[in-house]
Amino acid sequence: MEYPILKSIIEGLLFLAGDEGLSVKQISEIVEQRNELVKDALEEMKDDFVRQQRGLQIIQIAGHYQLATHQEHAAYFEKLAYSPSRATLSQAALETLSIVAYRQPITRVEIEEIRGVKAERAIHTLVNKDLIEEKGRAEAVGRPILYGTTAAFLDYFALAGIQDLPEPSLFENKDNLEEETQMLFDRLDGRQLTFDDVKEP
Repeated sequence: MEYPILKSIIEGLLFLAGDEGLSVKQISEIVEQRNELVKDALEEMKDDFVRQQRGLQIIQIAGHYQLATHQEHAAYFEKLAYSPSRATLSQAALETLSIVAYRQPITRVEIEEIRGVKAERAIHTLVNKDLIEEKGRAEAVGRPILYGTTAAFLDYFALAGIQDLPEPSLFENKDNLEEETQMLFDRLDGRQLTFDDVKEP
């Protein structure tokens, strides 16, 4: 495999891995290359990103590499997150929130298995809106992040606790995502969920 292609593949893998990141060993197994070569590629990529003044950086946390934005750009990201055109939750975010509410604590991979599509962007949106948060790490390969709902979620839906969610056993098919989502958002009483609705806990 040509070295530039290897670096391109690694960048794509880090993007897909999201905030869980990947270890050198995991990447090596996927690209079928030596650990040393992957390690060298990652270090060179870190330097490339800095030299080229890229909008992303490669960081290493607990032995896992991941793509991250620059802290000094945070003000611009906040403008995007709080722009009126992005105020409402997408259908993907609503479905993801419903899954987390009913199945928590749950990992990103488990969410994606239920929805059948990638959930990284929806999770990122819900975390930014303080509706879900990290609840620890799963006892599995790679120690993936576990997600659960927040106090702000309970406050918005006027729930004393998760036990007050509509009971999914009312339906014959407990795995029916559409029904669970509908039950949860019936509590909205026709309102749109916006940033203004979600208060700080």
